[in-house]
Amino acid sequence: MSEVQLCAEPAPLAFSPARAALVLIDMQRDFLEPGGFGETLGNDVSLLQAAVEPCQRALAAARAAGMLVIHTREGHRPDLSDAPPAKVARGAPSRRIGDPGPMGRILIRGEPGHDIVEALYPARGEPVIDKPGKGAFHQTDLMQMLRNRGIDTLFVCGVTTEVCVHTTIREGNDRGFRCVALGDACASYFPEFHRVGLDMIKAQGGIFGWVSDAAAFSGALDAAAQAA
Repeated sequence: MSEVQLCAEPAPLAFSPARAALVLIDMQRDFLEPGGFGETLGNDVSLLQAAVEPCQRALAAARAAGMLVIHTREGHRPDLSDAPPAKVARGAPSRRIGDPGPMGRILIRGEPGHDIVEALYPARGEPVIDKPGKGAFHQTDLMQMLRNRGIDTLFVCGVTTEVCVHTTIREGNDRGFRCVALGDACASYFPEFHRVGLDMIKAQGGIFGWVSDAAAFSGALDAAAQAA
């Protein structure tokens, strides 16, 4: 597939699907599903569920185009050896990392709540990055994966916009990647944080990257495929 033209802010972006990756951030059961850890903290998980359908649309388009698709999950080893004490100590007692939650131990790898929601479950061969922090580059092999594939552009979606999505985009920007947030395929428990988070990415001529949406992304890939 030849170079694709994407409608985005602050300006259109041309990219090659062969050198681009779709990164789905932390679409995990504990964050998105009723009865999960996110809801026990008093959050309205329907705000995060709104990103599922746009993520599905972006995921289907990326798969059809043969793009690299990467999924991430935030979580820690069962013995918490990779969880900084300052992170573990945050939050109310009995609702901290490693404590029993409604879907198993909170943010622990291998527990039911740590896994990705069924609607966006990784296909065979799609890498899953288990990250101990907010950003997908921190203490993972993501950089090596992208370098090995010659990737220069990242399309990022998932949750939450202002935390793990934003951190990953900032990390990617510092490492020389062109980063695009697919805004409707991102979400936050706090709508204002979502809006401002996207505004920050595209501010000042795209200080951290670009903002587009799942429809523009899938439409651009479809148009390029038809032209080819």
